Amino acid sequence: MITIEGLSKSFKVAKRTTGLRQSVKALFYREHFIVEALKDISFSIEPGEIVGYIGPNGAGKSTTIKLMSGILVPDRGTCSIMGYTPWKDRVSYVQNIGVVFGQRSQLWWDVPVMDSFELLRDIYKIPQKEYKDNINLLVETLDLQSLINSPVRQLSLGQRMRCEIAASLLHSPKILFLDEPTIGLDAVSKIAVRQFIKTINKEKGVTVILTTHDMNDIEALADRVILIGKGSLLYDGKLNELRSRFGTLKTITADYRETVNSFEIHGTSLLSWSPERAIISVDTEKVMISEVVSQLSSKVELLDVSIEAQPIEDIIVQLYKEYEI
Repeated sequence: MITIEGLSKSFKVAKRTTGLRQSVKALFYREHFIVEALKDISFSIEPGEIVGYIGPNGAGKSTTIKLMSGILVPDRGTCSIMGYTPWKDRVSYVQNIGVVFGQRSQLWWDVPVMDSFELLRDIYKIPQKEYKDNINLLVETLDLQSLINSPVRQLSLGQRMRCEIAASLLHSPKILFLDEPTIGLDAVSKIAVRQFIKTINKEKGVTVILTTHDMNDIEALADRVILIGKGSLLYDGKLNELRSRFGTLKTITADYRETVNSFEIHGTSLLSWSPERAIISVDTEKVMISEVVSQLSSKVELLDVSIEAQPIEDIIVQLYKEYEI
C-alpha cells in the first residue's frame, strides 16, 4: 500500500542573532543554514498494518507524515501510496486518507461540531447514506452524542481529539495518519482513542501510521515500529523483536520471610534492598532467570516473586544512545 524509497528533505533556516546592530543588519542581509530533516528514508507498509513511527524530537517524524499526506514536496526520492504520488496527485489522493495532527484542528472553532462534520461532508462529496452510516458508527464508538451540538471551543482537549478523529474518518479513508493523537489527554481519553483505533483497524481494515512519544500507545496498538533519528532510519521491525534484541534486562522483585542483612547473586545487580524485599536487575544474556530464582530460594524463604520486562521507554532510550542521536 505504501512504498517509500530514498526520501530526503531539507529546510533552509535563517540564523537569528541578538542585539540591535545584528537585527538591523538582518534587514539587509541574513545568513542561513541547511537542516536535513530526512536523509534517504526507505520503507514499505502493507494494507491493514498499524505501524508506530517513533523517534526523539526533531528526528523527522512529522516531516515524513507531511510528505506522505502531500503537504510537503521532498528534495529527492519517491513515495507511492495506493498508486498515487501524494504531492502530485493531491486532489484525488486525499479522498483516500485521513490525517490527525494532535496540535492542529480541522474543526471550526466557533460552530457546533456537527456543523463542521456537515461542511466536511460537502468538501469530500460523501454520499448521504455513507455519511449517515459513518456518523452513526463514529458517534457511538467514540461516545460523541453529548458533544456534537457543542461549539468546538467549549470542548476539553480529550473531547476535541475524539471529534478530530471522527472528522478524519467521515469519508471512509483507507489510511489514517495520526501525529501525536493522544498528546495532553487524560488516561480515560487515551484508552478510548486506543480502543477506537483498534476497532476501525480490525473491522474496516484501515491502515494506521502512528507517531507518538507515548510508548504506551505503541505497545497498545502497534506490532511493528519504525525508529528514526536525525532524519535517518535506525530500526524497522516487530516490537517483540526489538524487545528480544535490546531488552535483555529484566527486574525481579522478591519478597521473603527471613530478615537478612544482604546478599549477592552472581550475574545480577541489586537495585534496592530491605530485610523483607529485594529488587534485582538481571541481564538475561549473562544469567538465566531460573538460575537467579534458584539462587534466591537457596538463600531466603521466598513468599512472592514477580518478574518484569524492561520498559519499552528504556529500550528506546538505549537505542538512541547506541546510535548517538
